Amino acid sequence: VQLQASGGGLVQPGGSLRLSCAASRSIATIDVMGWYRQAPGKQRELVAVISRDSSPGYADSVKGRFTIARDNTRDTVFLQMSRLKPEDTAVYYCYAVTMTGDYWGQGTQVTVSS
Repeated sequence: VQLQASGGGLVQPGGSLRLSCAASRSIATIDVMGWYRQAPGKQRELVAVISRDSSPGYADSVKGRFTIARDNTRDTVFLQMSRLKPEDTAVYYCYAVTMTGDYWGQGTQVTVSS
């Protein structure tokens, strides 16, 4: 499966962005999808995941600010990010865990700065 991430950009602290991850095929049978991020000089870290039954999970650093959702009719996973902080600045990658392996999107840059 190919994943296309979009929606990144420059936003001021306290602002919002919505990232999208569009899959090249149906995501209805994909067990886990989610988002990682990697800031300059840091390791890639898990941000949010969502299971096939739409149960979400979040990193402590984004709980209460980010919301992950999946739309199986559009084969897309979304990450709604609110109350953004400068430390949220990173390249965000979507990924999928399938029976045939793990797949990654190309990444989208999110920059939080005044």
